[in-house]
Amino acid sequence: MKGLTNMSEASAQIHTNAHTGHGGHGKLMPLVIGAVGVVFGDIGTSPLYAIKECFNGEHGLALTRLNIFGVLSLMFWAMTIVVSLKYVTFILRADNKGEGGTLSLMALGLHKLSTARNRYIAILVGMVGASLFFGDGVITPAMTLMSAVDGMAVYNPKFGSYIVPISVGIAFVLFMFQSFGTAKVGAFFGPIMSLWFVVLAVLGVVNIVQAPEILSAFLPYHAWKFVLHSPAHAFMVLGAVFLVMTGGEALYADIGHFGVKPIRFGWFGFVMPTILINYLGQGALLMTHGADPIVRSNPFFHMVPNTLLLPLV
Repeated sequence: MKGLTNMSEASAQIHTNAHTGHGGHGKLMPLVIGAVGVVFGDIGTSPLYAIKECFNGEHGLALTRLNIFGVLSLMFWAMTIVVSLKYVTFILRADNKGEGGTLSLMALGLHKLSTARNRYIAILVGMVGASLFFGDGVITPAMTLMSAVDGMAVYNPKFGSYIVPISVGIAFVLFMFQSFGTAKVGAFFGPIMSLWFVVLAVLGVVNIVQAPEILSAFLPYHAWKFVLHSPAHAFMVLGAVFLVMTGGEALYADIGHFGVKPIRFGWFGFVMPTILINYLGQGALLMTHGADPIVRSNPFFHMVPNTLLLPLV
């Protein structure tokens, strides 16, 4: 853990090693842990609400085997193609002298453009992309925090009126903490987020063993069958499926802090497997207990066995 305090100084060297293939294990692991705490916070909290938005509410899908397997298959392949293939495999290669993000990508493109008109268009596109990124930065914390705090009301409805003020308080503390810099933020939140991903995996496994057939949702056949059977429903649910990818852009935006290799190691070796296990666990829970409207309203928090819950008073 000592290396985390020197994260900013080590990141440049690790970034170079990521391209040369000579990164030392002792130098790499602290940056992987730091990346888990900073880079994957958004996409790592998507299990709080992604499945719920597909099946809950007035326009939620019916809890049929076809729909559950189809949605999970769509989520798996969306995450695989967009995050793993597009971002982690290809876009992370397009760094601008070790930096990533919308403006860095714009600057990289400007080097290849010769006419003033094309450069103007590239700058305009870059500004639009940066604006969208700012918008995402405003919406995402509110959605994530309120979805997390909402778990209090799941087990005790009297906490419902406190969700918003508690969320605002947490957001205030988190944004204040950012002023300490990436190294200290990563050192503090890395172990916390690592524990979070371990919990995601454990909860997923606990529920998967109740309906192990859910593992076949990885097959693209289920997504294809779901789309062909209910094209209108499939189109409508894509907005909720997209939630599993929110935060994927951070993998590229933060390569200047941690380097390419730690982000790839963290994603393929730890973050992605734990998230997928949790989604499968939620699908298994809906198959076994989906008839209960309480479970359906928020499957993530009902994944926890009642025997492990502390009473909320």
